[in-house]
Amino acid sequence: MFTIDAHLDLSMNALEWNRDLRKPVAEINRRESGLSDKPDRGKAVVSLPELRKGNIGLVVATQIARYVKEGNPLPGWHSPEQAWAQTQGQLAWYRAMEDAGEMVQITDLESLEKHLQLWLHELPWSTKPIGYILSLEGADSIVNLKYLEKAYQNGLRALGPAHYGPGRYANGTDATGGLEKNGRELLKEMERMNIILDATHLCDDSFWEALDHFNGHVWASHNNCRALVNHNRQFSDDQIKVLIERGAVIGGALDAWMMVPGWVRGKSKPMEMDCNLEKMIDHMDHICQLAGNANHIGIGSDLDGAFGKEQCPYDLETIADLQSIPSLLYKRGYSSKDIEGVMFGNWVRFLRKAWS
Repeated sequence: MFTIDAHLDLSMNALEWNRDLRKPVAEINRRESGLSDKPDRGKAVVSLPELRKGNIGLVVATQIARYVKEGNPLPGWHSPEQAWAQTQGQLAWYRAMEDAGEMVQITDLESLEKHLQLWLHELPWSTKPIGYILSLEGADSIVNLKYLEKAYQNGLRALGPAHYGPGRYANGTDATGGLEKNGRELLKEMERMNIILDATHLCDDSFWEALDHFNGHVWASHNNCRALVNHNRQFSDDQIKVLIERGAVIGGALDAWMMVPGWVRGKSKPMEMDCNLEKMIDHMDHICQLAGNANHIGIGSDLDGAFGKEQCPYDLETIADLQSIPSLLYKRGYSSKDIEGVMFGNWVRFLRKAWS
């Protein structure tokens, strides 16, 4: 089944992990054999050939670069200008993939419909470019609001104001506090440009304030449920309900620590923790019970988002195994229409409305 994945850090993998994503996953992992600079070396699950193998023809692909003040222990850049430069290197990789015929940028309704026609109705899939919608994970690299205009001109269509920790515009995972003054100004400009607000990673304070100040289109590209795994990275039921009211789609994430309670990073193992794809269905089903329908769930896998096979569901070898999801949903009693919605239809409906 044609599939949309609403969160992949492709350019980060290409540049910071030095992975040639045009190669098969097996080849990428073979080349990393013996390396230990990253915990997931030799355990990648994402590449462009695997996306095609899994009929994953459209993705939301990120730029990401954090700014850190002195004393902040998180990895990041020491100035917003450096962070901006990092995102521009990431953009250059996407452009190079476009030049190579590997990817194509989707920025509006016309390009979306053209791409859907290509993937849904024309063969063979093995030679088609992967469509990507450009998203910025954390707004730290937006030096000032003039840079947001530049980013939009470069194709940016979704933005999450914060990532982990305190940010220049908002506070993210493991932090507290509302929006900064420039964060409210950022949201106003995003609304004017029709940039989608990605609520993922906003801490509770910033989440509620952002939704109060932003009247545009909102989604959550990769988030699970706090009721099942109690951590501030996840959404509470009240947050999920307000997202449903706003017409959002929430992408199920496949980072093991977000899927099962009690995960200890660097120690827990997927098989021992019984972490499989069914656990993501549990989170999806929880959202459906709150919504009373299956119109607000999708896939936002976050695979190879600074973790690999060591922190994935044990029944997933590569991202192509997302094709196991329809049968899992069917076993839970979901209809064919619901399953199509989860795999691609809900994201498509959202985008058609946002870009109409």
